[in-house]
Amino acid sequence: MKIVACNSNRPLAEAVATALQLKLTAASVRRFADMEVFVEIHENVRGEDVFVVQSTSYPANDNLMELLITLDALKRGSAKRVTAVIPYFGYARQDRKSGPRTPISAKLVANLITTAGANRVLTLDLHAGQIQGFFDIPVDNLFAAPVFVRDIKERYAGKDLMVVSPDVGGVVRARAIATRINADLAIIDKRRERAGMSEVMNVIGEVKGRHCLLVDDIVDSGGTLCNAAEALIRHGAVSVSTYVTHGVLSGGAVARVAASPMEQLVLTDSIMATEAVRVAHNIRQITIAPLIAEAIKRVSEEQSVSTLFC
Repeated sequence: MKIVACNSNRPLAEAVATALQLKLTAASVRRFADMEVFVEIHENVRGEDVFVVQSTSYPANDNLMELLITLDALKRGSAKRVTAVIPYFGYARQDRKSGPRTPISAKLVANLITTAGANRVLTLDLHAGQIQGFFDIPVDNLFAAPVFVRDIKERYAGKDLMVVSPDVGGVVRARAIATRINADLAIIDKRRERAGMSEVMNVIGEVKGRHCLLVDDIVDSGGTLCNAAEALIRHGAVSVSTYVTHGVLSGGAVARVAASPMEQLVLTDSIMATEAVRVAHNIRQITIAPLIAEAIKRVSEEQSVSTLFC
């Protein structure tokens, strides 16, 4: 097997390769003077099982093009099978028509990845599970829940915990973690006035005197989670921490989180941390490299991946 890294999250790719006791395949992913993407694989990949590690995070379009062109280079290099390992699948929030004459961009991106030469996709915590059906190739959608549960048990042993979903749509995700740590579940009832803005309306569940753990898949502007944390504190929560898989953190999100009542925001390294994230006093990253590495190993050896969800 060979591991190829593009430029979006090279530290994660290196950690995955180290966990697999492999070296990253020598490759150049660079720009021409006019910013066109150029990819060259410097090792023979004929007949090989190749895994390309690339999150389509900011800058999303550049990173997506890097992935597509790398897939094409490997296909034309006669790789036996190419798996696109996409820890953060960008465009996932555009999974349906949100209004008249709007695109379903997640489906378009799925078509592009397939056409570029991917034989299968390995990703983490898709924003919408139905995106798996947008592909006509196998998709393994891993979950960060086991990583979060392990961290929660280490840090909150013996405390009275309440797992909180920041909206109705995330109840299934939050319930899965609550079940694993034997905690109760609360829900934030919110009303979104416009894109990127949310107003917390009510807390469903008794959070008074409890340590609350907000659980979500993506934090972008941070408004929803910060408002939720404030609402929980108003309702008597002892503390509020947040576990989120993908830290997009656009605009002033880091400053917003730093000024919020959240004790800590725990992110995976599916998206490479910016300097602002690294120095923030209440933001912490935990690695998903062992999880990704184990999934890659099982895919390559034709073993079950579903047992990783337990």
